[in-house]
Amino acid sequence: MSTIIPLDSDKDLVARLDRIPVWPYRTSVLWVIGIGYLLAFFDITNVGFALPVISKQFHIAASAAAIPITASLLGYILGSYVNSTFADARGRKVAIMSATVLFTVGSIACAASFDLTWLIIWRFITGMGIGAEIAAISAYVGEVSPAPIRGRYTGWANVFAFSGFAVVPFVALALVPHFTWGWRGLFFVGALGGLTLFWSARMPESARWLLAHGRVAEAERVIMEAERVAINKTKGVLPEPIILAGETHSQEFPTRALLKNPYVGRLVLLLLIWTFMYLSDYAWLGLAPTFLVDKGYSLTNSIVFLLVTGIGYPVGALTAAWLGDRFERKYSILVGILVWVIGLIVIGVIPTPIIIYIVGFVLSAALTFFFPLLYALTAESFPTRARASGVALTDGVGHIGGALAPILAMGAYVAFGSQGFMVAFLYMAATGLVSALLVPFGIKATRQSLEVVDDDTTLTTSVS
Repeated sequence: MSTIIPLDSDKDLVARLDRIPVWPYRTSVLWVIGIGYLLAFFDITNVGFALPVISKQFHIAASAAAIPITASLLGYILGSYVNSTFADARGRKVAIMSATVLFTVGSIACAASFDLTWLIIWRFITGMGIGAEIAAISAYVGEVSPAPIRGRYTGWANVFAFSGFAVVPFVALALVPHFTWGWRGLFFVGALGGLTLFWSARMPESARWLLAHGRVAEAERVIMEAERVAINKTKGVLPEPIILAGETHSQEFPTRALLKNPYVGRLVLLLLIWTFMYLSDYAWLGLAPTFLVDKGYSLTNSIVFLLVTGIGYPVGALTAAWLGDRFERKYSILVGILVWVIGLIVIGVIPTPIIIYIVGFVLSAALTFFFPLLYALTAESFPTRARASGVALTDGVGHIGGALAPILAMGAYVAFGSQGFMVAFLYMAATGLVSALLVPFGIKATRQSLEVVDDDTTLTTSVS
């Protein structure tokens, strides 16, 4: 039996937070989150740029080239779930810090790799840290942001995150083609995320998490400081709080809470969306340099292609931050995924340099437009007592799709011979399309208090 904690002051405190119209914390909080996020995302794709050289130095067969990518994604699944359970039990701040330690240590060890086995082991550890970081930050930003600007600041956090994608080709171009140790340097850059640990301890804990664990006095201190910062920023009086639904808190195991209505329906839907999306996008993110090299482009040219197209990453994330709270999120996500699908088909059918430059830019922008919004929607779909676990069991476990993506895409590429390039891209488009068809069945949560979304009377799905 779970123990229900009566907290009569919850609604008042949450209403005081949700009425704030600006980011109510020091700007340094967003910078610490952002830089840690940037370097975690840097670590997601750097292995793809390193693999062509690693394969030669370690004498790896083409069939084994995707194994380090798969290992990191399997690590992502485990790290996301274990650390998220920890985050729901012990707090968002400590979970972000532990995740940073994992991907930092893993990146340093990858840089020191001396054979394929060592690389696989430490890419698994790195993946654990990346998955843990994304789940913890998604829960944290969703909870500490006032309702009217939740989408905007989830978007801003992801501007940093996806800038990590954009930075990788620049660093790879400077290191990988010119130095035998260049790929090691690429991994070492990803370890710089550990520097954020010096400032992470100063971040405020999530007031919602504190309330969920009965720490009302601490939650009130966090919210009072947020109000003080907001008043200084606006130079005026804050709006009156609007008291809405309160959230029921319990001390049951987080995953157990998600296996009840309405959350189990949301859990299954979002798991399917994430799984099919990762079947699509990780094939592009992990194997694009390899596909382009095998298509006849040099390693340098393939990196330059992805460097130019990678400029679209921050562009898409900035657009998400701008539009994140203007339209219902699930419909914005749908549009972004459809653009992604069309772009993949075009590159697969017409892989000329100019098409790769232009459409690759559009792909990058589309990807980083809908991903922040999907992260926001996922975190919004679950209660505070199990929010990080909900993200882990959807985005995290969905990385099974990501783990399979390089294997399936490479299998299609090899099996279809001269048509393999086109078939691999059509595979990416088809799996992305499945996600697009599922998204409209998600909840509507834009600009609503998380406590209203959490209300058990809320429908699990909505297509209206």
